[in-house]
Amino acid sequence: MDFNDLIEMVAAPQKRTSKVVDGIEHKMHEGAVMLAYAMHLLRTTSATHIWIHPDGEHGKRFDFVGSLARRGFKKSTSVGTTSYGGEYQNDNGWRITINPSSGKGDVVARVGRHTISAECKGGIINTRHSGQVSRLYKGLCETVGLLMASENSGRQVAVVSYTDSTCRLAKRMVPRCNAAGIEIALINSLGEVIDITRSAIII
Repeated sequence: MDFNDLIEMVAAPQKRTSKVVDGIEHKMHEGAVMLAYAMHLLRTTSATHIWIHPDGEHGKRFDFVGSLARRGFKKSTSVGTTSYGGEYQNDNGWRITINPSSGKGDVVARVGRHTISAECKGGIINTRHSGQVSRLYKGLCETVGLLMASENSGRQVAVVSYTDSTCRLAKRMVPRCNAAGIEIALINSLGEVIDITRSAIII
């Protein structure tokens, strides 16, 4: 499956130009992380219906409609007032509902009697800029914190962009996250899910 549209390549601001190759930053927006993880759940579990709950900024920065269309999904109904909110279906019976709202988990799936709830964060994945690397670190910590504060039952997964630094931090966090019942997964630029909790790559 083609995941070449997950990364937005933009010219870095002058103060960060030297921190990326050729002055180009590779941005994986939160919406891209959400969609990649939703597709992963459809491909690797028995779930056939996934709910994505972006906020307004996520919808402005990531083209949900175009990305879903490239994956064979057509919009069947609308939800809310945004152009991208609604239910999307493809020919094999998979459904993705995008409902712009907060407090419901960024990506939610029901597998049998169980629920999978994921909190997602993106970031600039090719930078050496200390401030942007710190944002990636904070994003992982924030997703774990949100899950700890959540009352959602079932599996809880913190999902962030893959970089060498987020991978190192995630591995350090695994023992304590396991104790809290929280899994950690990383999304790389190809849309592959690196399951840090299980130390496996699922494509």
